[in-house]
Amino acid sequence: MAHAGTTAVTIGGTMNKSNIIDAMADAAEISKSQAGRALDALTEEIAKALKNGDTVSIIGFGTFSVKERAARTGRNPQTGAAIEIAASKTPAFKAGKALKDAVQ
Repeated sequence: MAHAGTTAVTIGGTMNKSNIIDAMADAAEISKSQAGRALDALTEEIAKALKNGDTVSIIGFGTFSVKERAARTGRNPQTGAAIEIAASKTPAFKAGKALKDAVQ
């Protein structure tokens, strides 16, 4: 249940970690330190799962996964010389239906 003091972000604004912790503490009626530890635990567990090659799905919110990028040839923008870009893995997020609907 949100209270009158809930941290809000204006359209076009940015919500940072501190704002999220404040909003979580208010909405869950817990202390800011508890909210901070909960947020840190959530992000750490998602990172661990992705590192292990797992997918993290939060129903209604979205799915975190790891995408593989193939090796490719790129160009140095200063010299135009061809350079080899190594294959890599990168985290990805796909928004769930409820999140997409909430944004519209």
